[in-house]
Amino acid sequence: MTAYEELMAFDRVTQALSSVAGRTGWDQETVMPEGAAEMRSEEMAALEEVLHARRTNPRIGEWLEKAAPETEEREANLRHIRRSFERASKVPAQLATSIARHTSRGQGIWAKARAEDDFAAFAPSLTEMIALKREEAGYLADGGDLYDALLDGYEPDMTGAELQALFDRMRPRLVDLRKRALDADAPPALDHEFDEAGQLALSTQLALAFGYDLHTGRIDKAVHPFSSGSGTDVRITTRTSLRDPFNCFYSTIHEVGHACYEQGIKDVYALTPLGSGVSMGVHESQSRIYENQLGRSRAFTGWLFGQMKDQFGDFGVADAETFYKIVNRVSSGYIRTEADELQYNLHVMLRFDLERQLIAGDLEVTDLEEAWNTRFASDFGYAVDKSSNGVLQDVHWAFGLFGYFPTYSLGNVYAGCLYQAMTAAVPDLEGALAKGDTTPATTWLRENLQQYGGLRAPRETIEHAVGVPPTEEPLLTYLEDKFGDLYSV
Repeated sequence: MTAYEELMAFDRVTQALSSVAGRTGWDQETVMPEGAAEMRSEEMAALEEVLHARRTNPRIGEWLEKAAPETEEREANLRHIRRSFERASKVPAQLATSIARHTSRGQGIWAKARAEDDFAAFAPSLTEMIALKREEAGYLADGGDLYDALLDGYEPDMTGAELQALFDRMRPRLVDLRKRALDADAPPALDHEFDEAGQLALSTQLALAFGYDLHTGRIDKAVHPFSSGSGTDVRITTRTSLRDPFNCFYSTIHEVGHACYEQGIKDVYALTPLGSGVSMGVHESQSRIYENQLGRSRAFTGWLFGQMKDQFGDFGVADAETFYKIVNRVSSGYIRTEADELQYNLHVMLRFDLERQLIAGDLEVTDLEEAWNTRFASDFGYAVDKSSNGVLQDVHWAFGLFGYFPTYSLGNVYAGCLYQAMTAAVPDLEGALAKGDTTPATTWLRENLQQYGGLRAPRETIEHAVGVPPTEEPLLTYLEDKFGDLYSV
């Protein structure tokens, strides 16, 4: 075997073990008995100890020196392995194990605190997590910015300063458009109860409509919806709300976007560094374009309106156009995952600013809830009523995912670019969506982006798909056109 072949054989086992760890995490959030939390944390720590040892094995460095990048795919594999090896080698094994153990414990603590609206019960766990992540960032940063070191784990070659500049350009136009929409007459909200069984049945129908392969996937319930896995085992979760079926339907479509990215990657990339999404920003571009530009379009919601009438009977909405306006209703609300397209990015910007302060040491956990509530009131114009609608609503910080939140908005920006290119390239896209047929859209995404997995760097992945470097302009134009039409502003 050549050095490259030996390296890839070694990495294949590491990839497989990492998949096992991911499946164990899925189990914890879906079906694991509550009493197993402590044992699970030790299991996750043990898996991380093995994975860290493999990722930092000195033989990797030797193979990298000898391996020849003879093709684009080989060069990309070597790039990913080198990056993983260099990052992992900077972090002591004991610290990596401690983070894995605390991450597993923290999820359960957060879930209980959220259910009881008790931030104080979660604060000690979060304080410890931030200390661990700051320590990790210190090793990774080599004297540079701590937050950038963590962000690089989710969006390689992106910096907090770049994101801040992007958000500063986006915010004024988003705030102005939101004000005009909120000042206009709003459509009514849904006023009906939708049974859980019906929601889950239609949720599955939506997943299939967007191309999710249930032969290599499954749908379960979780407190916070997520997608997990790659290759031939890609699982999603959703949640239900008696009076808000959109919570279920659009959470499902969002997670299906993630899952279809993973299912759409070339089979030959399985259990290699190219066999999963290249970054969380690119991943979010798939979930957000499935959920919003496609799933909330006038054409697709017309089809969904018919499916809801078939499933639930008369639920108090007169026609498809009214339903489209209700789906895209701009209104006050606390929850990021339920926010309309106009306000969603403002939720992300809030979290981005707060987590940068936490990692920099400029904000203490003891002051976090007050800082959140003050910032929310300033940004949205009304007060947070309870912790589960505020600082406890997202699971990300419990998992130590500092640097993840801004990738949601970056994904929106990428989705705007992709949608602009898609509409130019796909004939009669709206006609297909009006029939519940997403195939022309999802095929275009699979052919131009998804199949390549981690072959290219994140921004290069988007540029390859759309033909030009990504910017925020297509997203902002799309939002102004859509909501200008909806609200006649």
